[in-house]
Amino acid sequence: MLPILVENVVYRHINNGLLEKKHKFIEHLNKSEIDDFIENSDDSTETYSQFSTLHSEFLVLSRSPIKANQKKAVFSNEFRIIEGEESEYRILQYHFTYEKQGYQLEIGSSLSEINDLTFIIRFFIIIVFVVILLITFLADTFYIEFLLKPFYKIIDTKIRRVNEPESFDHTPIKARSRDFRELDFVLNQMMDRIAELFKKEKQFISNVSHELLTPIALLKSKFENLLQNDSLDDNAFDKIAGSLRTLDMLKKIINNLLLISRIENNQYEANEVINFHEIITDLQEDLQDRIEDREIQFLNKMQHDYIFTGNKTLIHILIYNLVTNAIKYNKPKGSIVVEDGFLEHRYFISITDLGIGMNASQIENIFNRFARISSDQDGQGLGLAIAESIASFHHIEIKVTSQINEGTTFMLLLPEMTKHN
Repeated sequence: MLPILVENVVYRHINNGLLEKKHKFIEHLNKSEIDDFIENSDDSTETYSQFSTLHSEFLVLSRSPIKANQKKAVFSNEFRIIEGEESEYRILQYHFTYEKQGYQLEIGSSLSEINDLTFIIRFFIIIVFVVILLITFLADTFYIEFLLKPFYKIIDTKIRRVNEPESFDHTPIKARSRDFRELDFVLNQMMDRIAELFKKEKQFISNVSHELLTPIALLKSKFENLLQNDSLDDNAFDKIAGSLRTLDMLKKIINNLLLISRIENNQYEANEVINFHEIITDLQEDLQDRIEDREIQFLNKMQHDYIFTGNKTLIHILIYNLVTNAIKYNKPKGSIVVEDGFLEHRYFISITDLGIGMNASQIENIFNRFARISSDQDGQGLGLAIAESIASFHHIEIKVTSQINEGTTFMLLLPEMTKHN
């Protein structure tokens, strides 16, 4: 917009100058000069021309037929070739009649300097506009960063780093904005309510442990005493033994559900040094009887003594559940391969079996509670749910790949922050 305004001002100035020159030329033009021009012209179309030394201006007078309703003065921009040089001019075309003879007067002023000036002005304006945009962007960025600093602090100190409601920092955030102070106040109130609910949930878990497991233990003790009675026939003995197995299964389910709940409520410490190579070696020895019963080949290909900080008992349960799962769903005389390595700077452990495999739908649901791959196998469907909870507690990612009748691979991808020897 600004260059257009500049052009308008410049053109207005040139137009006024051309009108002034036209006025002076017409004012001093008399009959004798025109008669001399006519007498010295052999051709009625002959033109009288006058140019400045540098061709910055020109004046052309020529005969022209008289036309009705013809404008006397017209301004235009045209290219003209003067003595072999082509330039753009601002031209005033003026038609007048002198003694019933029509004439056309053209007075031109070069636009080369004006175009150069306009280009410089446009270029300068573009540079200024870009600089203003950049300064505005940087100023807005820093200003917004300054305004939102309390908001980011609230997120960082009161939301992102909070793993347990008990560790929530209730210290008020210093902020000039009333909205941020209100947000901080509401977050404190919300976390107080969450902490209270969290406390009640822990109390509920403790009550369940006592209220459910204690009657189960009493029933189990009574059934075991009944089995010592020699007067029982075989039918009664089998029923009591079946009831004991049911109680054991119920106890196991309750313990597993309580374990999942405690893990999800962060009721375990995660400050122990863990060596995965040692855990795999110990598990191989502990499960050797089950491995031999299924005639399965267990291949330990661990190559790194990787050190990880977490809860050793929970990590042992995690890998135990994955290995026993590989044994349970493996084919007779199959194999289990345990490997480790690094993937995108992250340490991983993979447990691969040559079992029945899973389809995409089964893979999607295997970590759900009470989900079972095959109804032919024993179990309550909580092993992988527990494994997923433990992995999430330690920020470990579990990746599953499987093909029907070819096998399954569970990969534990550890967080990048850990170190190895």
